[in-house]
Amino acid sequence: MDIKIEKKKGLRPKHYGYIAIGIVLFFVGWKMVFGNSAATFRTEKEKLSIAEVSFGKFDDYITINGAVAPISTIYMDAYEGGRVTEKLIEEGAMVKKGDIILKLENSALYEQILASESNLALKQNDLRSTKLTFDSRQVEGQKDLVSSEYELQKLKRNYEQSKALFDDELISREEYLISKENYELSKKRYEIIKIQTEQDKSLRATSLSGLDTDLERMQKTLSMVYERLDHLNVRAPADGQLGFLDAEIGQNIRQGQRIGQINVLTDYKIEATIDEHYIDRVKRDLTAVLDRNGKEYQLRLRKVYPEVRNGKFKVDLVFADQKPETIRTGQSYNIKLQLGASNDALLLPRGSFFQSTGGQWIFVVDASGEVAWKRAIRIGKQNSRYYELLEGLEAGEKVITSNYDSFGDAEKIILK
Repeated sequence: MDIKIEKKKGLRPKHYGYIAIGIVLFFVGWKMVFGNSAATFRTEKEKLSIAEVSFGKFDDYITINGAVAPISTIYMDAYEGGRVTEKLIEEGAMVKKGDIILKLENSALYEQILASESNLALKQNDLRSTKLTFDSRQVEGQKDLVSSEYELQKLKRNYEQSKALFDDELISREEYLISKENYELSKKRYEIIKIQTEQDKSLRATSLSGLDTDLERMQKTLSMVYERLDHLNVRAPADGQLGFLDAEIGQNIRQGQRIGQINVLTDYKIEATIDEHYIDRVKRDLTAVLDRNGKEYQLRLRKVYPEVRNGKFKVDLVFADQKPETIRTGQSYNIKLQLGASNDALLLPRGSFFQSTGGQWIFVVDASGEVAWKRAIRIGKQNSRYYELLEGLEAGEKVITSNYDSFGDAEKIILK
């Protein structure tokens, strides 16, 4: 007779497997519903800066800080080296072109002047001696030429008389030949003396011209040495203000050493530095505005320096028309530099998030205000207040604009 086997109550081994699978499925489902695979960061809402995206007019300008400087600066370098004996004008004083600022002394230069003067005196003596020699030789040559010409005429007349007598057979042939030979010899001697006299004249002109040239050259050299002596008086190169003067009495100044500068105060410029991010957009003749005591002054960008240092480049701006009455060298001003025309756009308030993201993404706060999600965006131009949003956000959405460095790789921010 079959015996009915009753099932044992309680958990069997296979039930433990089912329970384990159920727990795993429950955990996965819970993560799918209530969790998210994205990395999460929790922070207090009060510690963050949250701004709202809006639609409005985007002014394409940047705010830069500049310092007032003279329109031009003329540097003073020492033409001659020497020891400072007098300091006639102090830093900050107004000067006129040609005013003596410093006096130097240079014993080596004094010795050089004496040597040049001595050489010039010797050259002048040589020139005078040479002139006397040529003049004496020229006089002797003229005397010889005159004597030779006189002798030639006398012998010519004697020859002509002898020839006539010989033709009439009144004198011997020997007498005739002697008179003829004497005449021809005198004629040759005259030609030689004449050629020699002309050569002496030409030599005199050439030699004296060369000596005159040498003398003029030495006189110019001495004049230049005298100018060097005058350069021991350091003079103001232009009207203006003596900006700085690096010289004290008794100090030795080297030739070519920079000893000061003159600030030309007929006008002013503003020197400013701009972030290299804008280097492709900053061009000459851009306009700018300086606000001083509620009044705006128009500026023009005159020069852009190509060199970038420490992530910034330098520009010079000048006043287009009026300038502040109380303007002084060294004053600092905030300036709005206009880069382009204004246009309607989505506006995202500036924030330090940009340093963390490069403007490629941002955390957007959802409607509940309790969670912020990472979202890709694209930013165009920027000014001192706003970024121009090209895509990724809509007007009315709120975003976290404070620094993201503490968020790490989080994709989601829980706001407590």
